[in-house]
Amino acid sequence: MSWTCPKCERELVKESQWHHCVKISLDTLFDGLDNELLLVFDKILSEVADWDSVIISTTKNCIVFVHHQTFLVIRPMKKVLDIKFYSENTLHDNLISKSALYSGKHENHCRISNIEQTTPQLFRYIKDSYNML
Repeated sequence: MSWTCPKCERELVKESQWHHCVKISLDTLFDGLDNELLLVFDKILSEVADWDSVIISTTKNCIVFVHHQTFLVIRPMKKVLDIKFYSENTLHDNLISKSALYSGKHENHCRISNIEQTTPQLFRYIKDSYNML
């Protein structure tokens, strides 16, 4: 069961959940960026949006995907999408640009700039993050 904030219209897991209460449209996050980044985002969105109980919302600088807890964050940057997901163990893959232990789980980042980089392995990592949380 989710709750929608009446001020920012962001869908949250529960009413008492803290959030940065600012109304941001998805289009605003992609303003002025290469269309390829929007294609990458659309491909990820089309895969993840159909998973059970996924809440998708925008913040002032990223798109957050929640299933009980946040399992995926996509931050549009000038030339790439910074994609953050979680894992139980360290991931050794050229796809990962940064990884750090945070609250008992590994926070992994990859930087994607084109549709060809949205590999089946990337989707497996995202799905594992979803299942983990």
